Amino acid sequence: MSESEITKTPRAPYYAVIFTSIRTEGDNGYDAMSDKMFALASQMEGFIGAESVRHPDGFGMTVCYWQTLEGIKRWKQDAEHQLAQQMGRDRWYRQYKTRICLVQEDYGTDLFE
Repeated sequence: MSESEITKTPRAPYYAVIFTSIRTEGDNGYDAMSDKMFALASQMEGFIGAESVRHPDGFGMTVCYWQTLEGIKRWKQDAEHQLAQQMGRDRWYRQYKTRICLVQEDYGTDLFE
C-alpha cells in the first residue's frame, strides 16, 4: 500500500472502514502482516482501496473503502484476517477503534492519471 497516494473511489455512495490505533513498541511482525492483509483484502469482492498513515509516536489510521457492507462483513469474517485481528489484540495495539461509515458525498481534485 502506498502511503503517498489517495485512493480512487467510485461515485458515492460507498463505505469507509476507519481503523484508528495506537501501536505497542517494536515491529513484532506487524509490517509483514500488514502487507499480507492489504494483499488479501485487495483480492476480496467489493474492495476499492485503502489509505494508511502512522505517526512516530505510534498513533495510526487506516481507511479502507468498500462497495458494500456485505464485502466488509466478509472481510471481517475471513479466517486469515481474524488471525491478524487476534494478533493485533495480543501484541500490536495498545488501543484501537473501528468505525464503519457510509460515504454519501466526496469531492476534491480528481487528478488520477
